[in-house]
Amino acid sequence: MMIRSICLAAALTLAAAPALAQDVSASPTFGNVRLSSGFPNDPHTTTVIAGGSVNAANLPGACVGQIGEAPDVRLTYSGGSMPLFIRTVAAADTTLVINGPDGRWYCDDDSHGDGDAQVRFSRPQSGVYDIWIGAFSGNPEATLVITEIE
Repeated sequence: MMIRSICLAAALTLAAAPALAQDVSASPTFGNVRLSSGFPNDPHTTTVIAGGSVNAANLPGACVGQIGEAPDVRLTYSGGSMPLFIRTVAAADTTLVINGPDGRWYCDDDSHGDGDAQVRFSRPQSGVYDIWIGAFSGNPEATLVITEIE
């Protein structure tokens, strides 16, 4: 009876946990980027189509907007002493969802002003940053900006 109760409790716990539709192992929709601290031609930009069918609010943290299942861009970064800024620039209101090298989720809406999002890593870790660009409606074109310059 005790084992049955434990199994039932475990099943209910798993059923109550939100399912994450983000697949950090999926190939990024708009490409892979490799940068090292002090990279030339700063800022690095990539044009993307923002949005998707997944509600980012289902992720841990204060994520908002609609995003795709696969990352939009995968950044492999070798950190140094410079901060790292990942931001969006678009005519529409966009959001950022980033799964960092530490496995944590970093999210933003509007920190870069005028409906653009920005996440600042003051002491960026080396590793993979999976990046999603979200939108509140439709699939607007956006520019992903990766820079070490504020």
